[in-house]
Amino acid sequence: MLSHPAHIVALGFGSGLARFAPGTCGTLWAWVAYLAMQRWLSPSTIGWVIVASIAIGWWACMVTAKNMKVLDPVHIVWDEVVSFWIVLWLLMPATWDAQLAAFVLFRFLDAVKPGPIAWADSLFHSFGWRGAFGILFDDLMAAFCTLFLIAAWRFL
Repeated sequence: MLSHPAHIVALGFGSGLARFAPGTCGTLWAWVAYLAMQRWLSPSTIGWVIVASIAIGWWACMVTAKNMKVLDPVHIVWDEVVSFWIVLWLLMPATWDAQLAAFVLFRFLDAVKPGPIAWADSLFHSFGWRGAFGILFDDLMAAFCTLFLIAAWRFL
């Protein structure tokens, strides 16, 4: 992890190195990090952090996947981190129960990859900038689907 700065980011500051469920550990790290950011940053600043994190994550995922020689390594969790930040950013303010429900729903959709998430996951399998976008894209789609289902639930 410490051999390149991109690895630190892509591996979720070590959360992706968990032996069991690295994606879940990365998402938990994202939740805690978001709550910390929320204490000191305005919602608009957090939005800019998310935009920057997508760009930096794209680069970090590209470098790390290339160095690991794996198209979409399970230990790269920056895609979960930034995608769950988007969910929380648009969900907040929310109760702890609502945040937990969003976490469970996001993890379920990311793991099972139904419909549009499976489609997004199948689009960009390669190394380089295209493959790095593919690493991020299916989780961004899982975030979108999570938010869509939460909005539909609230509407009903």
